[in-house]
Amino acid sequence: MAKFETLVEIFTESTKRFPQQPLFGEKRDGAWQWMTYGAFKEKVDYCRGGLAGLGVSPGDRVAVIANNRSEWAITAYATYTLGAAFVPMYESQHDTEWAFILRDCGASVVFVANDKIAKRIEALRGELPDVKHVVSFQGGASDHGTLAAVIRRGAETPAPMHKPDKADLAGLIYTSGTTGNPKGVQLTHGNLAHNVSAMHEVLPLADTDRSLSFLPWAHSFGQTVELHALFSMGASLGIAESVEKLLANMQEIQPTLLFAVPRVFNKLYAGLNAKMESMPAARKALLTLALGTAAERRRLRDAGQSSIVNELKFAALDKLALSKVRSTFFGHRLKFAFSGGAAISREVAEFIDNLGVTVYEGYGLTETSPIATANSPKGRRMGTVGKPIPGTRVVIDKEITGDPVNGEIIVYGHNVMKGYYNLPEENAKVFTPDGGFRTGDMGHLDADGFLVITGRIKEQYKLENGKYVVPVPIEEAIKLSPWVLNVMVHGANKPYNVAVIVPNLERLKPWAIERGLAVDNIPGLLQHSDVKAWYRDELSAHCKDIKGYEKVRDFLLVSEDFSVDNDMLTPKMSLKRRNIVARYEASLEALYADATKGND
Repeated sequence: MAKFETLVEIFTESTKRFPQQPLFGEKRDGAWQWMTYGAFKEKVDYCRGGLAGLGVSPGDRVAVIANNRSEWAITAYATYTLGAAFVPMYESQHDTEWAFILRDCGASVVFVANDKIAKRIEALRGELPDVKHVVSFQGGASDHGTLAAVIRRGAETPAPMHKPDKADLAGLIYTSGTTGNPKGVQLTHGNLAHNVSAMHEVLPLADTDRSLSFLPWAHSFGQTVELHALFSMGASLGIAESVEKLLANMQEIQPTLLFAVPRVFNKLYAGLNAKMESMPAARKALLTLALGTAAERRRLRDAGQSSIVNELKFAALDKLALSKVRSTFFGHRLKFAFSGGAAISREVAEFIDNLGVTVYEGYGLTETSPIATANSPKGRRMGTVGKPIPGTRVVIDKEITGDPVNGEIIVYGHNVMKGYYNLPEENAKVFTPDGGFRTGDMGHLDADGFLVITGRIKEQYKLENGKYVVPVPIEEAIKLSPWVLNVMVHGANKPYNVAVIVPNLERLKPWAIERGLAVDNIPGLLQHSDVKAWYRDELSAHCKDIKGYEKVRDFLLVSEDFSVDNDMLTPKMSLKRRNIVARYEASLEALYADATKGND
């Protein structure tokens, strides 16, 4: 039986067990201030009363547009304990997406991060017949339309706690697809609470742990794996000021846990390697020796073996070199790093693991609440996303791919969503007759039951020669270059692969100045033959393990990074491939003018 049946059970038990423990830390006026579990409970209880006063009742929808902050969690748990469903959105989304989601879910109350967003929502009110109240996190208790005022009124007129059934809807998370309108994923209390319960069984977390929270709670990974799970364990979350201040914030709050997506780990990897390049020769040699010793130690341990000589050598080198690097980049307490959202490069995972931060990679989607599989102390294998968590099962359907090894990953269990909201045709596409969820991802189970992901079925394409290409592993390999910020590989129905590459200008400009190249005209610089030759060498170095027909034969260098604002990334940082291709279509086609570059 699951440890928790609903999010309300998690709220009740954690606030009862850990009233004096710090829960949320936020930096205000240059200092970190911490809210205890007891203070959080009081605010949630008052906010529940305030929401009831606004007319919210069981079965209703309450939306939020905000980045991670304590108010986000307060309004979420006030909603859950009132029996309503919580609908999160990103501050970075466009107004049209907010309007679509609010219309689709029928939210009656919308919480917003600030008055600027409140004005934008008010401007859309004519399109939003269900929205009755827009409430800003900014402002005081005596102001109109503020969370502080809602909490004040709730303290005066409390509302009883609703105890939902595990089958009741806890929230709608809208997946931002690369095309079309977002789809509302219906997640029940049981979906989320059982996923959290499974984490208690497989992950080494405790009430003494602390994370630095920067993954958006509007996404299922950050919400379930970090917010709900750590809350259920009595742990604490320092809320990062921004991704740019990540390393500084880590030094300040000294987390033991890091939850991140591969994009963040790649940046850490690039930063650490850049630092190693500038080290004095003796120190660099010592660190290289330490990393090699750590790699051998991990290899032995993964094989169930050990060596006294290796352990003694590692202990000495860890003290002399590795611990200093960990402390500089992560703080001196970081123990575990959890990667999800996409496949992390094995090279990056092993590098961070060798530094002494144990890496656990997992897999899932919003539709699976999200965890389906995870590496853990009970079973860990680099290059895989682990085994199915308790209460779930994974089946590989090879018929749909026609591949003798890899097939579509189908997930069964407590984590599978209730369905897409108001989209019966989409539900028919993704559910098997026996209740499995078709993930759209390709992979296989190895001989020991570890899941290996090979790519998205819809992202796979054929070259002119009929050979299939999965672009993501190629892109991840290229992004390991410290000279590359972002990349998209393209080649559907073409003779070979090409790429759109966003260079790391902070690194490229000093390099160019040293060689006497002008940097005042960036588009011109990116067309310079020396720059193109340098990036061609980088591609060769980082794609040496890529199959010949998959290699990138030519590329564009562009100065504008892919982002949510320019509509080339989804809010969860997935590439909007069609938009990128449309933006650079003429230039991409020009790369194929000389088809003699051909394939291997």
